[in-house]
Amino acid sequence: MNAHDGFVPHHALVSAPSAPPARWMLVLHGIFGSGANWRTFVRRLAEAQTAGGAPGPAARPWGFILVDLRAHGMSQDPPAPHTIAAAADDLLRLGDRLGLDVRGVMGHSFGGKVALAYLERRPEGIERGFVLDSDPSARPAGESGSESPGVLELLRAIPQPIASREAFLEAVQAAGFSRGIAEWLAMNVRREGDGFRIRLDLDVLNDLLTDYFARDLWHVLEDRPAPAAAGAEARRIHVVLGGRSASISPASRARFEALPARAPWVSVHVLKAAGHWLHVDDPEGLFEAIRSAL
Repeated sequence: MNAHDGFVPHHALVSAPSAPPARWMLVLHGIFGSGANWRTFVRRLAEAQTAGGAPGPAARPWGFILVDLRAHGMSQDPPAPHTIAAAADDLLRLGDRLGLDVRGVMGHSFGGKVALAYLERRPEGIERGFVLDSDPSARPAGESGSESPGVLELLRAIPQPIASREAFLEAVQAAGFSRGIAEWLAMNVRREGDGFRIRLDLDVLNDLLTDYFARDLWHVLEDRPAPAAAGAEARRIHVVLGGRSASISPASRARFEALPARAPWVSVHVLKAAGHWLHVDDPEGLFEAIRSAL
């Protein structure tokens, strides 16, 4: 199949107007999210590269590609199979379609595992990877500490059409989720005909979540990267974890802690006060961790 054929996810480009990007980074959201979740954060990253009039790192500033992963946001009706591998292949087609020099990938939660699958498919050419509070292990969904299976069950149970956006918020909160989670999920609720409906294919999301929990991608972190090509930087992978996150198992935390000693191309940073939602719980800490690594 030609690289230009097939499903290409919706995307938006973010860069500093005063510094045309020399390289680009894919930014991948978590399950039930969209690229727009990270727009404010990456706009700040882009602009920080030219603070004080200075050019980006090594005069090679980054631009950012906000992706709506398959079956999320505006990337609807993707073809099967609905897997982590398929989501990573979507990114390969997107990069080819854009014709930009993609040298980095950053993913949160579900998007972090897609980022690892993408790194596996790009053994050369990727200089920076960021894995944000995402557990590479395979584990049963019920033992994951993730709220995602419960959210999916809740969304299936809400009768549609929904009377109003506020009625949706109330239903989510009545199920025990916070107002913040409810507001975030409400981004997927749209007015349609006689009421509001959830703009998500829940069967596809179930397939994606099932595959997410079934995949083990530790080897992408642990295997030595290929030597950098001429003119490129050596690959570095930066892991950022929430100190209070329940999405990372104790066994995985211990494995992360031991990883840099035997895999020096990986760094691990823990935001002690943050839970799973790093960019909400500790935006300053996350910003500094990523900015300094760029």
